[in-house]
Amino acid sequence: MTMKTFRIKMQFSRKVMVVALAAAVIRPATGQSSANQQPPVTDRQKEIALALSACPPSVANKAAVYVLGHAGYIKVRDSENGFTAIVQHAVPASQDPQCMDAEGTRTFLPRYLKVAEWRAQGKSPEEIKLLVGDAFAKGIFKAPTRPGINYMLSTENLTPNAKGEIVHFPPHVMFYAPYLTNAELGVGGPLGPDGNPDGAAFVAGESTPHALIIVPVARHSSAKH
Repeated sequence: MTMKTFRIKMQFSRKVMVVALAAAVIRPATGQSSANQQPPVTDRQKEIALALSACPPSVANKAAVYVLGHAGYIKVRDSENGFTAIVQHAVPASQDPQCMDAEGTRTFLPRYLKVAEWRAQGKSPEEIKLLVGDAFAKGIFKAPTRPGINYMLSTENLTPNAKGEIVHFPPHVMFYAPYLTNAELGVGGPLGPDGNPDGAAFVAGESTPHALIIVPVARHSSAKH
C-alpha cells in the first residue's frame, strides 16, 4: 500500500466515523428515537460480549455490564474497577459499544439508562429532548467534573449514515470535555463535507455538557499496544 492510498483510506474512515459519532454522541442526549423504533433485544450473552469488546483487556474482566431489555437497561454484573460496559443504541439501527470509567458511570450512564427507559415508555424524541434538558437544568443529570475516558475499541461500531446505510466506524477513545468547542481544541478552518473540521482529534457534541474529545486509534497485533 502506498502512502497516498493509506492517507485516502484514513480520510475516508474518519469521515465515516464523524458521521457515526454525530449519532453516537449527540443523538443519545436528545433521544433521537421513537416508541415504535426500539432497538432490538438480542441474545444476552452476545450483548455482554459485544459490550465488553469496547474495553481494553485489562479493564473488561472487572467492568460492570448492562444489557437492553424491553423496559430499558438491566445490570447483569457489578463493577470491581469502576468501569461500565454497555451497548448504547443512539438510534434504533445503531450499535455503540462503550466502556466508560467511574466518572462516565457517574455522569453519562444515568442519562443513557433514563433515555432508554423513556423510549420504552413511548415518549417521543421531542419529549425526551425536553426531559433531558430539564434534568440537566435541575442537576439530575450532571456534566463530568474531572478528566476521564470512555473506550469504544470494538470493531463492531455500527451506525446508519446520511443515506440510511449501515456503516462501520473505527475504534476510538473519547475524553470528557464539557462545553468544549473545536475552536478551543485548535481545530478550525473550512468544514469538510461531513460538516466537521479536519483534525487529528475533534470535539463531538461541542458546547454541550456531554461534549467529548474524539481520538481515533489503530488496532495492533500486540496486546501490549
